[in-house]
Amino acid sequence: MENIKQRLTEKSIEAFIMGLEIYNKPTIKYRIEGFSFFIINAWELMLKAALINRGESIYFSDKPDRTLSVENVIKKIYTDKNTRIRLNLEKIIELRNISTHYITEDYEVKYAPLFQACVLNFVNELQRFHDVDITKYIAQNFLTISASYAPLTNEEIKLKYSPEVAEKLIKHSNEIDVLSSTYNSDKFAINIKQNLYITKKKAEADFTVSISSHSDTKVAVVKDLKDPSDTHKYSYNNVITAVQEKLKKKNIRLGYSSGFNQYVLNLIIDFYNIKQDSKYAYEHIIGKQHSFTYSQIFIEFIVSEIEKSPLNFVESLKKSK
Repeated sequence: MENIKQRLTEKSIEAFIMGLEIYNKPTIKYRIEGFSFFIINAWELMLKAALINRGESIYFSDKPDRTLSVENVIKKIYTDKNTRIRLNLEKIIELRNISTHYITEDYEVKYAPLFQACVLNFVNELQRFHDVDITKYIAQNFLTISASYAPLTNEEIKLKYSPEVAEKLIKHSNEIDVLSSTYNSDKFAINIKQNLYITKKKAEADFTVSISSHSDTKVAVVKDLKDPSDTHKYSYNNVITAVQEKLKKKNIRLGYSSGFNQYVLNLIIDFYNIKQDSKYAYEHIIGKQHSFTYSQIFIEFIVSEIEKSPLNFVESLKKSK
C-alpha cells in the first residue's frame, strides 16, 4: 500500500508541475482550461494518497474496481462544506466541467485569483499530508502564476458572444467576484491585480494625481449608466451564501432552527415584492428564459431587517402570508 501512496504522490506532483507549465507558457491559448484539468488531477491524486495514509479505501464500496471521484475525495478530506480550500476546489472543478462548452480565456483575470490560491493551498497541503516540500521539484518563483490583465467588459462580452454564452460568462464572473468578497480568504482567492484608489491623505498615497486642468497627471470623475450585470451580481444561491456569512460575522442567530435558507429568502422576496424593485433585483431575459440576479443593496437590506428582530423575523414573515 505504501508503494501506491508514493506513486500517487509522485504523479500528483507531476500533474501539478504540468499545470503550472501550461499556465505560465504565453504561447498556449488553452492554458486556463489546461491548468484546471491538471491542477484538479493533482489534487485528486494527492488527496487519495492522504486517504490511504489514513487507512481508508479509495474505491467505491459497491464497485471495488473503480476509484472515488475527486468530488468524493474532497468531501471525505474536507468534511466541512464551508472550508475555504474545498470551496476553491469546487469552483475550479466547475470551471473544468464547463470549459469544453464555453470559451473562457477572456475571463482569465477572474479565475487567476482562484488559481493562485489553489496553487499555494496545494503546496501547503502536500507538506501537511505527505511531508513533501514542493520546492525540491520546482523553484519557488514558479509558484506565482503569470496572468493577463486585459479582461473584456460585460458590454464587450455581449458584443463578442451570443446572448446565451455571454450570459453564462458574466454569471460565472460575477459569482467569483461576490464569493471572493464574501469569503474574504486567501485560501479561496488571492487578488493579484493592482487597484488604484483616490485619497485626500497625501501621506498614505504612493503617488499624486489632480483633477486640475494644469496637472501633468490628470484624472476625471465620470458618471455613467450602470450595467445590471455589474450592479446586480448575486445569483439566488449567492444571496443565501452572502447573508449566511454576514450573519455569522455579526454573530446574529435567527430564531428559526434551519437558519437562513431558501425558504426564508423566498419569504423575503414575496413579502417585500423584491422582484418588482429594480434597486434589489434585475430580470434577465434570454429568448424564453427568465432569471433574476440581485444587488449588494439587497444583501444589506436583508441583514438590516434581520438585525431588528432576529428571533421573531421569520415568524413575522410567515404570519404575514
